[in-house]
Amino acid sequence: MTLTQIRRFSHSFVILICCCLPIVFGSSVTAARPRSPGWVQLSPTNSPPPRSYLAVMYDPASGKVIAFGGFDGTAYLNDTWTFDGKNWTQIAPQLSPPARAAAQMTYDSVSQKVVLFGGYDGTNYLGDTWLWDGTASQWIQATPVHQPPAVTGPMLFPDPNGRADLFGGFDGQFYQLSMWQWNGSDWMQLFPSTVPFARASAAVAANPFTGEVVMFGGLADVNPVNTWTYDGTTWTLQSPQTQPTWVYAGSAAFDPGRQSVVLFGGGSGGVDQNSTWVWGRGRPNWTHLPTVQSPPAREGAGMTYDAFLHRVILFGGQDNNGYFNDTWELIP
Repeated sequence: MTLTQIRRFSHSFVILICCCLPIVFGSSVTAARPRSPGWVQLSPTNSPPPRSYLAVMYDPASGKVIAFGGFDGTAYLNDTWTFDGKNWTQIAPQLSPPARAAAQMTYDSVSQKVVLFGGYDGTNYLGDTWLWDGTASQWIQATPVHQPPAVTGPMLFPDPNGRADLFGGFDGQFYQLSMWQWNGSDWMQLFPSTVPFARASAAVAANPFTGEVVMFGGLADVNPVNTWTYDGTTWTLQSPQTQPTWVYAGSAAFDPGRQSVVLFGGGSGGVDQNSTWVWGRGRPNWTHLPTVQSPPAREGAGMTYDAFLHRVILFGGQDNNGYFNDTWELIP
């Protein structure tokens, strides 16, 4: 996608060169194992077609990773796939969200549903809410009385109280800084005393060991090259000694084996990245994680922790030359 589309698609995405990123709190397909730590490319028999800016989340109800939508360079997509650790399987639910890219998903552990919100369909910024019922393998369109602004590239993440939270996004004119919480049937706006600078397409993940959400980078009119943490009540601007290069549409997930939030890749002013960073337990600092091998540089990939496999899983994304449909796991 391009930086102009990302802004539409993310600011909507940053422009056809250029969530949520998701997180929940076996092995997989046979592959050569690197010395730890390292990324291993898996070889599933079936895979979704290449795409970027898809929504990916682990669903504890089904014990599978779910992937929805995205953009393939030509069309916005609305297909649903699940990954069981060996293969991807396309699901044919009775009802599906309309095609879109740069939507985000997270898991609401109270209602035991995956929550999807926002995105861009090539014309419109979207503000509809959809719930994935993993026990029935069906999408349910929610009908909340209240809802966040229609945006692309929102940040969705699990609140320490188990609910699904949403921050920011881009509405076609402005980056947003409002925060909302899904209560199972409606959106409730939250008003923390301090909030991060308005942005979209930041990397975000929650660390249940520390009880904090970690957010880095994104697209913004005001400097997004910063790290914020949220404890369920208060956002705190961190001052790490080291941090990644500024990225938008980077991929983040919590890795229990490392007790850390893992950040991979992202776009950076037209130069996609393939470095891996961790925000560790009890250390308010980013640490570069040298890996034996790594996925090619990319932005807009889907990444989540697969609790069944005990691995961080990454799929898809794009670089300046095209779109990916490869699947990788991060070995401890």
